[in-house]
Amino acid sequence: MVSPMLLIALSFCGLVVLGVLSVRVGLEVRRLSRAVGDSSERIARAAEELERAATPLAGDSGQARDRLRG
Repeated sequence: MVSPMLLIALSFCGLVVLGVLSVRVGLEVRRLSRAVGDSSERIARAAEELERAATPLAGDSGQARDRLRG
């Protein structure tokens, strides 16, 4: 009678451990997704700033090319 009760208790403890670990994994996934989202926003802002900075330079290079050909 002790053996089946011991197996049930060990099974329950195993399920509790798996439950705790799954909660921890879920929290880490949430934290990682926030970090990825923040990084994505920063990359998008940097790309916009680069595009704004490159626009006048592209116009200047077109004018310089025209002067060299002309």
